[in-house]
Amino acid sequence: MAHYEAEIDLGNPNSSHTQVLDLVGRSKAVLDVGCATGYLAQHLATRDCAVTGLEVDPDMAAQAREHIDHVVVADLNASSIADHFPAGSFDVIVFADVLEHVLEPARVLREALPLLAPGGRVVISIPNVSHGSLRLALLQGRWDYTDTGLLDRTHLWFYTRKSLLALVTEAGLAVEQLRATVVDPLVAPVKIDVSALPRTVIEWVRRQPEALHYQYILSGRVVEPGETPPAPPALVPSVAHDQVRQRDIYTQELVDEESDLHHLLTSRDHVIGLEAQLALALEKEADARKALKKAKERNTALRRAYEGSTTWRAGRFLTAPMRAVRRGRRP
Repeated sequence: MAHYEAEIDLGNPNSSHTQVLDLVGRSKAVLDVGCATGYLAQHLATRDCAVTGLEVDPDMAAQAREHIDHVVVADLNASSIADHFPAGSFDVIVFADVLEHVLEPARVLREALPLLAPGGRVVISIPNVSHGSLRLALLQGRWDYTDTGLLDRTHLWFYTRKSLLALVTEAGLAVEQLRATVVDPLVAPVKIDVSALPRTVIEWVRRQPEALHYQYILSGRVVEPGETPPAPPALVPSVAHDQVRQRDIYTQELVDEESDLHHLLTSRDHVIGLEAQLALALEKEADARKALKKAKERNTALRRAYEGSTTWRAGRFLTAPMRAVRRGRRP
């Protein structure tokens, strides 16, 4: 199998090629940019699409002509795509894993738009550099280029969802559909020494936004003059995340750690609550002691004031005989 040639399993929705074909649709005039050996065009032809190809490699272009009637050999780093085709020629222009290989992706994309017929669309697929496998590899200081995949050695650009959307917006496109293929970080073809990583980190990375998205696939239309570009649509995974993400010892490690942490925090909160109750009780006790002291002081002051009064002295004089009797003495 030649480089950049792929076997397409139409029964597998979790494939960027399957998603591209779905977004292209049927009975369309299609320009397949970077058509390689024409493997995508073969499937487009079965959907009644008339396919034109553009390829930089003459040998691959020769193979593509077995499946595509018209193939142009051109280097988009050295020429404009609009130089090779009449304006308004295509219903769909496909950039399947192409834009990350050219020097000026925004220019290439922008210059392709005049080739669209009214109501035409651009379909793009591009790898996600923030996939969990690359996050784990970078934690180990790894960035090993390969012949294909996320770290294809011929990639000149690397995209996240955010930067991809910025690219198409800069080129003048409004995104209509946004999809992603989904791959577990430990399944992706990226070198990771799992034994050298903290066990809980693997599951933590799995849970991060975009970490399971392996490739993004989108379709977009030209933004009309004077139109405010609409917000991009919600991303739709090609399959449910839980269908491909692994549940393994690393998952259990993080669950156990979170359980221990929850227990620790709950115990801490209980102790803090008891300490707060004790502090409140001590504060109330101190307030009660202060109130009792003030009451005693008030009583002492009242007694002294009363004992110094004429009424008190007269009362003492009148009750003296009675007190003497009580003490067993005669007055």
